[in-house]
Amino acid sequence: MTGSRIEWVRSSCRLLAAIGDEFDRSKPFDGLRIGTGIHLEPKTVALLLVLSRGGAEVVSTGNLNTTQQDAVDYLRGHGIAVVGGPTSDEEQHGRHLREVLDAEPQLLLDNGGDLFLGWLEQPYEGLLGGTEETTSGRMRLAPLRDRIRRPLLVINDSPIKQFAENRHAVGQSVLESFLRITNRSTNGRRVVVFGYGACGKGVAANFRNAYADVAVVEVDPVARLEALLDGFRVPDRDHALRAADVVITVTGARDVVTAADLAFFAHGVVLANAGHFPFEIDVRGLERAHGVESREESADGIATLRLADGRHIHVLTGGHMVNLAGPHPLGNSIESMDLGFALQARCLEAVARGRIGPEACVVPVPADIDASVAEAYVRAAGPGA
Repeated sequence: MTGSRIEWVRSSCRLLAAIGDEFDRSKPFDGLRIGTGIHLEPKTVALLLVLSRGGAEVVSTGNLNTTQQDAVDYLRGHGIAVVGGPTSDEEQHGRHLREVLDAEPQLLLDNGGDLFLGWLEQPYEGLLGGTEETTSGRMRLAPLRDRIRRPLLVINDSPIKQFAENRHAVGQSVLESFLRITNRSTNGRRVVVFGYGACGKGVAANFRNAYADVAVVEVDPVARLEALLDGFRVPDRDHALRAADVVITVTGARDVVTAADLAFFAHGVVLANAGHFPFEIDVRGLERAHGVESREESADGIATLRLADGRHIHVLTGGHMVNLAGPHPLGNSIESMDLGFALQARCLEAVARGRIGPEACVVPVPADIDASVAEAYVRAAGPGA
């Protein structure tokens, strides 16, 4: 990636560009510091620069194994403070997050709940509230509402985020990443998708559209029924694993696939995670399991576990988000992230201006913000949209 790709992305983010022009005049974050822990790649560069145009002092760090050095360099070159760089080390990442919080930002843009959890461990005065990007973060933060007691808007609970980014864009980017990393076809492959939330729906649909034979494993009976009525097979978990050529986790839960599943895997199975945290597939547990003789890098982004019985198991991107890790990661489409990050900017603006009270703690994006962002996107698409 070069600076030109970042410029390409910035020029393609029409909603963020318009919001940035407005923020140049209105300065909603004047005198405020915004702390972020988010995937640092070209689309997030566009968002953070827009927040800076609104008067914010931005202090940012990345997420595990998804930070792109070119994005870090670009942000620093444009006056954004970035803590650390690319890392897959959890302890180092924790130190980076702590350094962001040590700056005592008044607003937090969180991605997975790490910053708000860190603030609860060592609270400081002056935190106004903020946003959480993901379902994974909402699951961690929702039980802590009584302790947070500040406005905290969950971007992922916006219907726009659900259908535009999670269902459409995540599905597309996971398929694209599988094709790019493995260089294997999907035609006739037996693909098992764990989870049938919005992201799981998109992943399942895109692989089916690419002529794969897709099955869904889902613990929620209602979601499992929905998958069945959407035309997917919904076998029991063990049966699904025994038949799988490709397994993709997208649940937000921990230890979805573990060493206990080794007995089920067919020779040559490919394992990939599309969830936010790198713990849906217990990669370390698999590597250390009885019967695993060796691990080798088969290709960039692909590790192969060789078992004593002759089977090979392939793990993509070390269990990190397959569409934002590995070789040449591009992530979700620019348009989908433009929508999601427009929601981020408007939600942070609302918190900064005091339009959202502490009762709105770990709740979805307000309906009026959803409506304004949706209207802006349709207007930008032109009269023939």
